[in-house]
Amino acid sequence: MRAVFICAIVLLGLLDAGCLDSRPVHYYTIEPPPAPVAPATPSGPALLVGNISASMELQDSRIRYRLGANEVGAYQFQRWSERPGTMISESLVQALRSSGKFRSVMESNGTAAGDYQLRGKLYEFDEVDSETIQTSISLRVDLVDVKTRQLVWQHLVKHEEPVRSKNIQEVVASLDRNLQAVVKETAEGIGHFLEAQPSLSRTGSN
Repeated sequence: MRAVFICAIVLLGLLDAGCLDSRPVHYYTIEPPPAPVAPATPSGPALLVGNISASMELQDSRIRYRLGANEVGAYQFQRWSERPGTMISESLVQALRSSGKFRSVMESNGTAAGDYQLRGKLYEFDEVDSETIQTSISLRVDLVDVKTRQLVWQHLVKHEEPVRSKNIQEVVASLDRNLQAVVKETAEGIGHFLEAQPSLSRTGSN
């Protein structure tokens, strides 16, 4: 009886504190408009887009924010429908395919064959609140020769985009624009690097 009474007090305390909040969770996604796909280059390399890992705070679906230099938080009721690393990976596949510079661009699944594998790590995918409100994305990508397993190209891109007003819809819209800028820079960098390195090109699968 005493145990039941204590549990009831704890439950009432949680309700009073708002810990058992019944507000609905809202999910958001970033779906860029489909870009026109240029014809594939038969002599171009085959590219595999592998895992985009993420720092610990980006491994769940909650939309993140930062206050000043040190405080990091998350919106409990505003979340992504997919993890940020997955959204980055899917956007890179689309952008690289639309460039027309590759024989093929596929997600790396353990069975797909390719000449180069793209992988990376996402460090920031956040709203940043300081004197102004903006979003920040920081992404490192590595390009690896599948045959030799050697790293042949590495690039770190960091991009910031203003948020037009303080509401979650504008934060998501800013991250959308930010993501497209980061993906565009990354895809163009890979294309330019391989074009400038003819000795790294492939004319057929390994």
